[in-house]
Amino acid sequence: MSTTVASRPAAPGKLKGRLIIGACVVVVLAAMAWDTTVVEIGHEAELAGGFSAETYGGEHFPAIQASVEERAVDAAELASAVLADSTAAGQKYGVGDGFGPVVPVTFSGTFGEARSGIYTVDAKGVPDEITLRVQTGPAINGTDLRDATGEISFGEFANQIEYQNAGASINDAMKKAVLADIDTADLSGKTVSVTGVFKLINPKNWLVTPVSMEVQ
Repeated sequence: MSTTVASRPAAPGKLKGRLIIGACVVVVLAAMAWDTTVVEIGHEAELAGGFSAETYGGEHFPAIQASVEERAVDAAELASAVLADSTAAGQKYGVGDGFGPVVPVTFSGTFGEARSGIYTVDAKGVPDEITLRVQTGPAINGTDLRDATGEISFGEFANQIEYQNAGASINDAMKKAVLADIDTADLSGKTVSVTGVFKLINPKNWLVTPVSMEVQ
């Protein structure tokens, strides 16, 4: 003999409570969807108003370029000062107290042979005992542009990685602004005018990163 137990209908109060809870869940989910922004990987800091390697260089290179062009020392004058007393020359013309001051320089000369995108230069007024070179890419190395003004400091960044990426971003911005329209693979034997910076470590070996370059 089987017994059938009839289920009791939900009490009106409980049913009303369930409906209210369900409606609240729907409202919350809708609000979350409305307030959610899809962010591409690598752009999180930019969304939060922090450092973005993709935009940093473009924002800061114009000011760096203007500062270097304004302060640049003729290479002949700088060579004389550096050979006489490199420490005094660095203090007078350069920026930074770390591993070699960053010095702004300007010169005209003839490009020699290139090695890995770096050309030797026979520049007017620069004695043969100084080896003068200019890096033209495709790889632009170093943080000389980042450090050229003394206005960009490690304290502005969250960590060393961001600080390094800032330098790379500025180098990339320089390539787009200065080197993009120049056939940098075919400069040997050509006369160029260059303004740029180099880190004064070895007074007889200058590796210049340009902020402007004109091929004549």
